[in-house]
Amino acid sequence: MSELNLIAAADAPTAAWRAHAAQIFHEMWKYFLVSAVALAIDYSLLVGLTSIGHVHYLVSAGVGFAAGLLVSYALSVAFVFRQHGLSDRRLEFLGFMLIGLAGLALNELLMGFFVETVGLGYALAKIPATGVGFLFNFGVRRAFLFTKPAAH
Repeated sequence: MSELNLIAAADAPTAAWRAHAAQIFHEMWKYFLVSAVALAIDYSLLVGLTSIGHVHYLVSAGVGFAAGLLVSYALSVAFVFRQHGLSDRRLEFLGFMLIGLAGLALNELLMGFFVETVGLGYALAKIPATGVGFLFNFGVRRAFLFTKPAAH
């Protein structure tokens, strides 16, 4: 093998990795925009139900989360992810929802911690809880639902 062929062969994994990283970044950016829309719905319901409806903040957080979940799924499959790990969209939605429920549990735990232990107000506590939830949901959903299974 010539020296140039060796260099090209050595660069191939690097180029493939860069393309893969660029794809993940592109999906994450679009998922961020989708999540911002879902969060606006989620946060509006959290604050509205709690402040106006006098609903407990953890119940309001659950209602807001559920509405945001529906919007997030619809926009994710329409604009973010091109690959699907499952051919059955019902199973895909079920997986999306189950991952979202795990994210909700994480969100509720973090909100409870930031409100009850740290002493933040519920509206401010939503910010770090949402950041952690975003990374969890994107990573797990992409890995399990929106990546084609490896061919064997």
